[in-house]
Formats: sequence, C-alpha cells, structure tokens
Amino acid sequence: MQHPMKPSTDGSATTGKAHEGACRFLLSGIDTIECAYYLRVSDSCGIDFERLTALREELRLAKVREPAVVHLGSESFLLQPYGSASGYPLVMSNADYIIQFGELNNPSFYVKFLSEALWRDSAPGLHQRFLEWAASVDLHPVKDETLSRVDWAFDYSMPVIDFDEDSFVSLSVKDAIHREERKPQTFSFGTGDVVLRVYDKVAEIAQQSGKTWFFKFWGCTENVWRIEFQVRKTILRRFGVRTFADLEERQGDVLRYLASEHDTLRVPNGDGNRSRWPLHPLWLDLQARIAELPALGVLREIDPALAIEERLTYIAMSVHGYYKRVAAMCAIQQGKQAVSREEAGRYLEVFLRRVHDPLSWRVDVEKRANQMRLGQW
Repeated sequence: MQHPMKPSTDGSATTGKAHEGACRFLLSGIDTIECAYYLRVSDSCGIDFERLTALREELRLAKVREPAVVHLGSESFLLQPYGSASGYPLVMSNADYIIQFGELNNPSFYVKFLSEALWRDSAPGLHQRFLEWAASVDLHPVKDETLSRVDWAFDYSMPVIDFDEDSFVSLSVKDAIHREERKPQTFSFGTGDVVLRVYDKVAEIAQQSGKTWFFKFWGCTENVWRIEFQVRKTILRRFGVRTFADLEERQGDVLRYLASEHDTLRVPNGDGNRSRWPLHPLWLDLQARIAELPALGVLREIDPALAIEERLTYIAMSVHGYYKRVAAMCAIQQGKQAVSREEAGRYLEVFLRRVHDPLSWRVDVEKRANQMRLGQW
C-alpha cells in the first residue's frame, strides 16, 4: 500500500553550487501517530474487561515481567501487567499498535501507531485495520477519532554537515544539541506542541531504536540524517486536523507552516537579523518536498466549539478558586478542618437562591448570548 507521503528514492535534491552533492533526498513519511477512538462498548462486546483486568492483576502480583498473550477478535496482543499513567486500566500491544483502553474511559481507546507499521502499511491503512479489528469484537465508533500527535520524517543522505545550532532560526524557546566525540549528532528545538529534531539517524538506530529495516528503504547504511517534526494537538487543530481524513488532505498545510514560519535552517551571511539569512539548500529541498503534499491552503482554522471550550476552562478555573474560598469560610463557620467541593457547592447554592431572579436571568443570558454571536466575548 502506498504511503500517504509518497516515499521517494529518486536521489534528487535542490543544492547550490557550493553544496553540490552535499545532500540527497531519500525518503519521507509519517513515523508516529497517536489517536483517541470513541468506541461503543455493548453487552455483545467481544472483550471481557473483567477477565483482562483480573489477568493484569495476576501478572502484577506475581511480579512477572513478561506480558500475557491474549487473542481478541481478529488480532493477538500482549497484555501488559500495568495500566497507563493517563488513567487507562489496560495496556496491550503488538508489532503495529500500543493500545490503552478501559470499559469506562472516555475516549475508550487511545492508540499509538508504531513506526515500522506506518512505513509499511501507511496511516490510512493502519487506521482502517484498527477499525476492522474493533468491529471483529463488536466495538463501533460513536463519533470520529481525534488525532493528538503526528510525527513527520524526511531522510537525507548527508556525508558532510555544514551547519551548526546557530544556523537554525526557530520560534521555540528551548533548544539542545547532543554530541558524540565532539561531533554534533542531534539538534533539537522545542519541548511542547512542536518539536523539531535534526539528527544522525544511523547513529540513533545503532544506539537506541535498532530499526535496521530502514537501511533497505534507504538503499544505504551510513550518513543518513533525519529532519523530524513532532506535532501535538494544539497545532493540528490550528489547521483543522482532527481525523485521518483531515490528515490526508491538510498535512501540507501543517508542514508548510512548520518548515517556513516555525523553523528554518539558514546560511549565515553576517546580517545581524538571522531571519534574513538565505535558506540552506537542505531546507530549500525540504520546502519543495512539502509543497508536493496535499494541502487546502489553510492558514489557521478557528473552531467555535473549541474556542468556547477554552473559555469555559478558564471560567472553571476561576470558579474553582471561588469554591475554595467558600469552602474555607464554611470550615471556619462550622468549626471544621476541611470542607469538600461538593459540600461547598451546597453551601453556596443557599446564597445563589437568594440573589437569583428568573426574569433578569433570562434577559441577561439572551443579551450576552447575542453579544457573543456577534463577536463580543
């Protein structure tokens, strides 16, 4: 199945005379995806959550490091003897996925699609396969999936590295450089919604990941450097990327912003303004590759529902602070050491009833709703 980012081995690269032969494009694609799925758990579900939880506890109490093999529907998995740090009671995996899930969690499944599977079968292909597995255990989506992380990778053959950390211009506040034997091995920028890494992929394979199958894809075993963008939900939503279908048609929009506005690699020329330095030939080639990807020309998408959710979050934080003050007053008045949030709410409700006027409430709510619809928040 063709990868959505069209891996290429044409060997071409946009290079200047001073950099002739300095870099050669090898391959590009999506290297990691994390996605939440909202699947309905029914009485006919083919997953026995109680049995899996009991098995997980048996493994944990026996202090067994080896996971247990479980067969669920059309696939087999390794059930881990632990839950996830994000609150999912069950974690299982196979060569293609790491799945966190729980009967009562919302979203019910959180899936990490692994690198080798993505390069082999493509993101749409793995997404469809996961849905087919879900259907095999009688789990069905109640709403669209939501992507929370996507990593894009661009691999180049680069015998000579003619740039350093000062050649990068980035919006990220934090950066880091890792060296081995005094030679740069990794340039890293950012720690949150966007992380750019430019690094020696061959060294990373030898020292960490062991992904030697890339050698066959590249057609070489040395001097390969990777440009990798790790992008999380905030930036994905900025460009309207929520589902796999969105990713297919808008990935060019996201990457164009990342490689043109957020991060660039430049050639120093003495100008005091680094953003006026000319782009490095490697980055010119990267931008040309990105220009070939599907895009809608989105600069920024405003999601009204998401905007309201963000504002409600800030209001909730303020109200929570007031609840604490009410709880403290209630504790003093009643001679208690502590008062719960629920108890503080009941205490505050007594005073809210005293000031509430149904008529003015209705009029004021309508007035404020109309103002918000017209852009006055």
